[in-house]
Amino acid sequence: MTPNQVLTSWREKEVAVRARLLAPGVAPRAQVFGTTGMEVFDAIFAGKLPPAPIGDSLDFIPVHVEPRLAIFQGKPLLRHYNPLGTVHGGWFCTLLDSAVGCAVHTTLPAAKGYTTLELKVNMLRPLTDAVPLVRAEGKVVHAGRQIAIAEGRIVGPDGKLYAHATTTCMIFDHIGD
Repeated sequence: MTPNQVLTSWREKEVAVRARLLAPGVAPRAQVFGTTGMEVFDAIFAGKLPPAPIGDSLDFIPVHVEPRLAIFQGKPLLRHYNPLGTVHGGWFCTLLDSAVGCAVHTTLPAAKGYTTLELKVNMLRPLTDAVPLVRAEGKVVHAGRQIAIAEGRIVGPDGKLYAHATTTCMIFDHIGD
């Protein structure tokens, strides 16, 4: 596909996903920890649980999640800029942390949680609002009982790689509220 065809496809996917999503919010912890990671994402995409509010704040949404894979799509905007006139590195990091973390989350059974222990991001080229959309794809490399490792990439519709990340996540038992 040409970059314009890819961009059109990405925009269509975003419209379809947004039509099903609830308003951003925070799901009850008991509901999240009472289901598997994949059940959480199935409920988000079915409009039964809200997506995380951070996506609304930073203009990105999950567009596809399956076991060991999470894809987020975002729009780099002027409000994400640093003083140098490009998208702030924190936007890259948050988008990638969401993708790689959610990829890990898909592997979790009920009553398990995770947290990011380490996130390493290499920003390979600057982003500006001239890039209409980017995608962050997170893939699990290893999912053990206590530690999971995932990697992620931010790419544009033209296939350009903007950033690469790796994460190590700690998996833990949920302890009731």
